Amino acid sequence: MAYDRLLKSRRIRKEAISRDEVVRALDRAERDLRIAEKVMREDWDWGFAITYNAVLQASRAYVFAEGYRPASVESHKNVFAFMREALGSEYESVVTYFDRMRNKRHRAVYDVVGAITETEAKNLFAEAKNFVAMIRDRLQMVIDPDA
Repeated sequence: MAYDRLLKSRRIRKEAISRDEVVRALDRAERDLRIAEKVMREDWDWGFAITYNAVLQASRAYVFAEGYRPASVESHKNVFAFMREALGSEYESVVTYFDRMRNKRHRAVYDVVGAITETEAKNLFAEAKNFVAMIRDRLQMVIDPDA
């Protein structure tokens, strides 16, 4: 199974997750993108953090749709480890990019005011928009089985 390593290391666990929880996570991702775009007009750090959260929520929706939940210890790391496995080599570079942005977001939120440049925030936002749309497309049959 593709996720054996993550299961054995207890980074994820198998769990029955409702369609509603998948939809809520994806809806949060799209809400975060809308809010991030507004916030970035005033603050690159917070716009970046909200954009990052959109990626995290879309990724969580995908994890949930596959029938797993990330362990709460190092949850963000576990989500991206899962996405690396789930999406494979085609998305390796973008998942690695988002994982690097996880560290940058942490610094911007907890350590250094003004850590994010306009270019960094705009680049993350562009990648996040594409990523969230791709996840929604992949989950379409889960979120709307009648479509």
